[in-house]
Parts: sequence; C-alpha cells; structure tokens
Amino acid sequence: MRRRLALLAVATASLVLVAFLVPLAVLVRTLAAERATATATTWAQSVATAAALGDRDTLDATVRQANGAGGGIPVTVFLPGNRFLGAPAARGPGVELAARGRSITVDTPAGREILVAVQGGARGTMVVRAFVSEERLRQGVGRAWLVLGLVGLALLGVGIAVADRLARSLIRPVGEVAGVSRRLARGDLDARVEPAGPAEIREVGSALNHLAARIRELLTREREAVADLSHRLRTPVTALRLEVDTMRDKDEAARVGQAVDSVQRMVDQVIREARRFDRDGAPSCDAAQVVAERVAFWSALADDQDRPLRAGIADGPITVGVSGPELAACVDLLLENVFAHTPDGTPFSVELTAGAGDGARLVIADRGPGFAHPAPVDRGASGGSSTGLGLDIARRTAEDSGGRLLARSLPSGGAEVTLELGSGPA
Repeated sequence: MRRRLALLAVATASLVLVAFLVPLAVLVRTLAAERATATATTWAQSVATAAALGDRDTLDATVRQANGAGGGIPVTVFLPGNRFLGAPAARGPGVELAARGRSITVDTPAGREILVAVQGGARGTMVVRAFVSEERLRQGVGRAWLVLGLVGLALLGVGIAVADRLARSLIRPVGEVAGVSRRLARGDLDARVEPAGPAEIREVGSALNHLAARIRELLTREREAVADLSHRLRTPVTALRLEVDTMRDKDEAARVGQAVDSVQRMVDQVIREARRFDRDGAPSCDAAQVVAERVAFWSALADDQDRPLRAGIADGPITVGVSGPELAACVDLLLENVFAHTPDGTPFSVELTAGAGDGARLVIADRGPGFAHPAPVDRGASGGSSTGLGLDIARRTAEDSGGRLLARSLPSGGAEVTLELGSGPA
C-alpha cells in the first residue's frame, strides 16, 4: 500500500509538472528569441536612422559602433548596387525583397535576419541587415531549462515525501490491526488495538477489540460448560470407587481401582484444560517414559484377554512437544481402540522410536479386522458403534506438536496407526 501511494503521488505530480513546466519552457525559449530580436531591431533602426540622414561619415561611424557594441549582432548596410558597409554578408532573397521598400524579418537555418529598408536616397533604396544567430536566439535557454528541471525534481521529491508520510500514517494503524489479529489467532485473547489513524481505520480497530472481547466471552462460557460437564462425571466415578472398596477379590479390586484412578485423572485433566486460557507455554515430556507407563497399564488387561503384546520402546529420554497427560490420554485412546474393536486373543504391537529429526514415532498395530471406514481419521468417522472422535483427538494432539497421524488397514489384515510427534509447534 505504501509503495502504491508513492507511485500514485509520482504519477500525479509528474502530470502536473509536465502540464506546468513544458509550456513554461516553451515560453522561456520564445522570450529569449524575442529579447535577442528586439536588441537586433534596435541596432538596425539606429543604423537606418543614420542612413536616412544621408551623411556617409555618420553612417560609417554608426555601423562601426553597432558592430562593436552590438553584443555579437553583426550589422550590414547594403547600398544600391553591390556595395555594402559593415559586417560582410551575402545578399540573400530577403535583402532583395527588402530593397523593394519593405522592412521584414526573415528566419533562416543559421538564424534570424532583421531587414530595414531605407528609402529616399539619390541612388535608390538601402537595406540595413542585423543578423541574430541561432545560438544568440537560444542564449540563456539551457540554463533556464536546467533551473526549471531542478525545480520540477524538487517538487516531485516533496510530493513523494508527503505521500510517503501520509502512507505511513495509514499503514501504521493497519499494521497494528494485523498484528493484533495474528496474536488473536495464536490464542492471545488479551491482545487489543489502540485505535489510531483515519476514522475508518479507527472503526476497524474498535470492531476488532469488540470481536476479541466477544470471543473471550464465548470461550469462557464454553470452557466453563465443559468443566461443569466434566465435573459431573466425578459423581459416577466416586460411586465406582465405593463399589471397588466393597469387592472381595483384592487383585480384581486393585486392577479396577487403577482403571478408576485413570478415569479420575482424565476427568481432572479435562477440567484443568477447559479452564486454562494461557497456552503460550511450550509443553513437553519424555515420550519413552509416558508410553512405557501406559503400555504397562494396558498389559494387565491384555493378559486377561489372552492378547499377545509385542512392545518395542526405545530408550529415553525422547522429548516431544506434548504434555505428559495429553500424551498419556492419546496413547490410552489408541490402545482402547485396539481392545474395543478387535476380539479377545488378537495380538497387537506397540513400537516407539525417536524421529528422524526431533520428536518421536509411535506405531500401534493389531491383527484384527482393520478399519471399516475408508477415512478413519476424519472426525466422527466410525465403522462401529463408537463416536469416531478418538483418532481425531489423537490427530489434533500430533498436529499441535508439529507432527501428524496416519491410519490404514494392512494388506495382510489388521490396522496400523502411526503417531508422529514433533518437538513443538512450528
């Protein structure tokens, strides 16, 4: 925008200067020629007056004075016959025409002739010729044109400077509005614009501030609603814990108690995340430790259902850009899908390796029926009775860290989910 305004100022100023300076330059040239012509005419008429007196000595003296003090304007007096006085000059057509008794001005390729006819002589008409060269006609024009050109450039520079200052006064508040918009997009809901600039831009800034306040209000309501719904889950979880305490089989009670504790942690995590506005910090955790803990937790259920488990977890630490609770919830979702959508006794594997650069790569595969839906990662896509949100949640967790989620059915049967985790958002 700043460059366009500068170009517009240059174009407008150029048109104005051309419309003003070109006629002025032509006028300067015309005035210079008229001034030189007037000087030559004065000398020619002075010599013509001396010639009209008929005194040869006075005429000779006047001609010598004109050629000496004429400032480079040669004066010639053509006498009747082929004689002349003064500066040597050819007797051209103009002289012949003036000899008939008519004073004229003739333009030639070399300059301009001022011809004054003097009649009344005993031997015929005399012609006084004052010649102005082409250089004399343009004397001072080049300097005047140079001054006009410098004035034009100065005016053009002033116009560009004023346009640039005006453009900056417009662009600065627009840039501030854009910066606040980017901050809002990154989740900084406290970002506000200080309205400045023209009325229209101030109105845009005020509207953006109102929008930011409205977004914060709506998000606050949504987060509190999610937190309230999550808090209601604590009641049935508490009831489950009471039921566990009444179980007689201590081993079974311990296993179910761990599951209840896991649900309790998930509910608490949902409440904390729902009420947390400040997400500018960079979350991270050791993927090897988190995945190992969750695999150990699910291995007990795998043993109960006779599911062979092959775990290959690289030695840590493997730092990823996801918080520990988020990664644990993500791994639980993926392993829960294996148990929920494959029959008992189905083998599965969990492999965790360090990424090619930063981050980690988690692959969970099973020998079950595979994915019933052709695009299982799409939100709400499910080939069974589930909500279809599990893989989408895992996908968003991976993308928030700078990674991605891939899911496919294996040609040999079964399903494979690859979770690539980055070291943090780009």
